[in-house]
Amino acid sequence: MQMQHRSEESKVAMEKSNSGADDQDTSQEAPHEGEALKRLNANLAKVEALSKRLVAAMGQRGTSDKGLQGPSQDLYMKAGMAYWSDMIANPGKLLEKQAEYWGQAMTQFIEMKEALAEGKMPLLPDDDLPADKRFANPLWRTHPYFNFVRHQYVTGSEAVRTAVEELDGLDSMDRQRVEFFANQVIDLFSPTNYFATNPDALEKAVETEGESLVHGLENLVRDIETHGGELLPTLADPAAFEVGGNIGTTEGSVVYRNRMMELIQYAPTTETVHKTPLIIFPPWINKFYVLDLKPKNSLIKWIVDQGYTLFVVSWKNPDASYSDVGLEDYMQEGYLAALEEVKAITGEKQVNAVGYCIAGTTLNLTLALLKKRGDKSIKSATLFTTLTDFSVQGEFTPFLQDDFVDAIERQVLQDGVLNSYFMSKTFSFLRSKDLIYGPAVRSYMMGEAPPAFDLLYWNGDSTNLPGKMAVEYLRKLCQGDHLASTGFEAFGENLSLKDVTVPMCAIACETDHIAAWVDSFRGVTKMASKDKTFILSESGHIAGIVNPPSKKKYGHYTNPDVSGEAADWLEAASFNEGSWWPRWEKWLAKRSGAKVAARVPGADGRDILAPAPGTYVKEGNAA
Repeated sequence: MQMQHRSEESKVAMEKSNSGADDQDTSQEAPHEGEALKRLNANLAKVEALSKRLVAAMGQRGTSDKGLQGPSQDLYMKAGMAYWSDMIANPGKLLEKQAEYWGQAMTQFIEMKEALAEGKMPLLPDDDLPADKRFANPLWRTHPYFNFVRHQYVTGSEAVRTAVEELDGLDSMDRQRVEFFANQVIDLFSPTNYFATNPDALEKAVETEGESLVHGLENLVRDIETHGGELLPTLADPAAFEVGGNIGTTEGSVVYRNRMMELIQYAPTTETVHKTPLIIFPPWINKFYVLDLKPKNSLIKWIVDQGYTLFVVSWKNPDASYSDVGLEDYMQEGYLAALEEVKAITGEKQVNAVGYCIAGTTLNLTLALLKKRGDKSIKSATLFTTLTDFSVQGEFTPFLQDDFVDAIERQVLQDGVLNSYFMSKTFSFLRSKDLIYGPAVRSYMMGEAPPAFDLLYWNGDSTNLPGKMAVEYLRKLCQGDHLASTGFEAFGENLSLKDVTVPMCAIACETDHIAAWVDSFRGVTKMASKDKTFILSESGHIAGIVNPPSKKKYGHYTNPDVSGEAADWLEAASFNEGSWWPRWEKWLAKRSGAKVAARVPGADGRDILAPAPGTYVKEGNAA
């Protein structure tokens, strides 16, 4: 209706002009028209230049394995055969579903046609439509065209989902994959993703005299150039943040460096600290400063303020020369090397350790190895959103089957590393509405600049994975589930969860789509530790962990009985308001010894290699 209203205003203005209703000198219109023509010509020139850049950028696209672009033909064949078998066995069911879909679509068309014939506003009721923020513009409810398009999209989407859900002849894994890719197609064809059926984009283009489309093309070209010919929307303004400038600013020093990592020791903010030092191993899929975005939500700063000597590992962003680096190298030159340095710096025989996500999985491998060697260097361990039992693959099931993993093996054989682009793309498609299509619409169709959002900036600052390590992780842990079942072979030892015996605290997140909490819980129950604590935070993989007490935003669940099934644990659990950080700190304090004089980086006489956050964290991708 807003567009209609503007049209009526223009019509009235034109009538007044033609009838001489206003006394304004029409000679003034010529300069106005001239300025509009200049703007139009300038925009056309920009479009021409940007089009040339777009063609050049797309020409930069390297070769990637076709298996990384979608599921294998085998899955299509299985789905097709299941559909064909269903049609032969029960043709009535399929005909009924087809008739139902066409009946709904035709009914909507006829209702609109009859309303027009009667001179009424042809609008379909939206009371039964599901809530969807993509359709927030009032025109989806008040304008006949957009109203009809939305109803048709919802009807078609439901028809596709129903057809897939009722398809017989597929095993559970294939069904999950077919449903996932069907939903990807449904999301792709949302009318909000196309200019002609997006009222927000059309309104913006009219309001800005097409300038929004020029800005959108600029954003599109920038993203394709940034990703070497591939398309992945920029989620946050890259110029708004500087690691070590306005994020990742907690004071500290790099006290050790090797080819795998930099070890950062943070400066104390208290006169005394707990005797036992603490080291955090963050995931090497992304960078560690997610734990140090801003002082007000920095877990790193908060830990230091509680009186701990804190060390954090900052992993190297590998290039093709790291192709032969595997999980053993991460354990030897990352975990074990860091432990020895922390002990040497502090003079302590034991260290408390934290592992986040994949770094938590590898921490368990290291704990099992230390147990086999009779090494008690780690006094207690904490896991943040960590999977150790991969018997259920959750939302990653579509990407953890042989067709994709085979393609990854071929790709890393060619490149030496699994480029961060493929990882970012995979994670984004798990939440395609929020991480692909939504940002693409705002950036390319609305011409908006990416927001200055620190968490999204971090999300886009991803890293490569060494080829050997990526394949080992996918084959032996994700697919083979060796750590929780037959054991993971490393350093001549068979490592499993039954070898993990240190006091353990695991924090999982209720809506985590990367490391589902029920799977995290199942792994903890298989560990041999007699002292186990499990905390379930509200929210997801990042927000549930980066949850400072000052915000009082997300609560957490606790239950001392860490055994049995996850559902039973949750049913008997108590809900606690606020962040889990203070509860975990009380657990940690009991295992961190008495207070001693605060330790300052460099006090042991070793050289300071760089101020925090170090040099490795600032490295881009050079695959």
